[in-house]
Amino acid sequence: MSEADAHTRARRVPLFLAGERRESSAWLPVRDPFSNSIVAEVASADAAILDEAVSHAVRAFETMRRLPAYERAAILSRAAATLTAHRDEIAATISLEAGKPIRDARTEASRAAMTFQVAAEEAKRIGGDVLPLDQHEAANNRLGLVRRFPIGPILGITPFNFPLNLVAHKVAPAIASGNTIVLKPAIPTPLTALRLADILADAGLPAGALSVVPCANVLAETLVRDPRFRMVSFTGSAAVGWRLKEISGKKRVTLELGGNAAVIVHDDADIDLAVERCAFGAFYYSGQVCLSVQRILVQARVYAEFRDRLVARARRLRLGDPRDEATDVGPLIDDSAVAKVTSWVAEAESKGARALTAGDTVGRIVPPTILEGVDPKLRVSCCEVFGPVVCVAPYETFDEALAKANDSDFGLQGGLFTRDLDRVMRAYERFEVGALIVNDAPTFRVDSMPYGGVKESGLGREGLRYAIEEMTEPRLLVLRTMG
Repeated sequence: MSEADAHTRARRVPLFLAGERRESSAWLPVRDPFSNSIVAEVASADAAILDEAVSHAVRAFETMRRLPAYERAAILSRAAATLTAHRDEIAATISLEAGKPIRDARTEASRAAMTFQVAAEEAKRIGGDVLPLDQHEAANNRLGLVRRFPIGPILGITPFNFPLNLVAHKVAPAIASGNTIVLKPAIPTPLTALRLADILADAGLPAGALSVVPCANVLAETLVRDPRFRMVSFTGSAAVGWRLKEISGKKRVTLELGGNAAVIVHDDADIDLAVERCAFGAFYYSGQVCLSVQRILVQARVYAEFRDRLVARARRLRLGDPRDEATDVGPLIDDSAVAKVTSWVAEAESKGARALTAGDTVGRIVPPTILEGVDPKLRVSCCEVFGPVVCVAPYETFDEALAKANDSDFGLQGGLFTRDLDRVMRAYERFEVGALIVNDAPTFRVDSMPYGGVKESGLGREGLRYAIEEMTEPRLLVLRTMG
């Protein structure tokens, strides 16, 4: 079939504008990353449609800000129930458009349901403070009340790698806190976000509170500049995120950006556990995760044992079609991702690094790659690979390991395997990350925990309660009593 025939036969999916489906004059192809075939075409928003989406969000904010907490919670709970009931169908869509192994896609769908349910609970827990102000005679008979109020229309921009749950982490707290949101999903993976929009409409979300508008990235920049938005919440690459912050004007901005996660494995660690979790953290979803394990630092006394067992574990991973239940490692999202990963590995090998696992790239499937003897200044070590590649290296002292782990522009999450509590507390104070994960890979995340990084890894925090704080602002009421 020719490319033109594929376009003709692909099902057409309208965008979601303020509670209604809308077609447009341009369509974006959605490709299966495994086969590269066109599986759908999605309506691409033009400037007029985007302007309309923002206008709807502004008007709907007057409804959402007055919607009682129990009603917001009920909408979110109904959405969670629908996500649970349709988990397998939604997982199939995730696997199709993102190339995610089907088992992992089902996990993502289940996590998204939990994200909405926790948001429903948090909607009823947005509290405040009572402040005694009579700390000086001039403030006698004064009492302060502090409540949090929604800030207004929010722009959410999401990446391809979690096309449902990272969307949920923008949309659910926005609804829970009484805001409206316009969502620009990643160009390769808009189908799941559009399905979620239908679910929320059926759950009773007021029209205009959500629009899902796939569009060209250059048009997304016009949204970022739009003064009607009060906040931009972006998840994606560091280069794009910091660029958007520069052009955002006076808006509040949260950035969940890239990572370069390091793991320290000390000589008292449970090696079985460390190998299993590091293999998962390095090769889950082909490394296309900002928390992917990219650097493993192993104490010299156990280095050879750990390295050899990690290599053996990587070789047992099953590569192939993401729809196959047995597949562990599927395709990268597109050809440019494959070219980047393979060129960075080749560069490292040309500079003396040794590949401890072997295998040929087939289509978009890059085999799990473990590198040893890597110069820390090479891109495969100091930048974000976003592929199934991990570098291993020995260290002598724990202080040396911490220094090497911190030798990175990124600081999202870090991992530490040890049985020593003093060592844990030293790392907690000195590891320059948003979260330290002990006796597990830094890939670990529960959706209610505060999530975000330092340095090039971003600004602000997600995780339902923490995102709600970002999406609201405290307002003080001072009462002067007449007694």
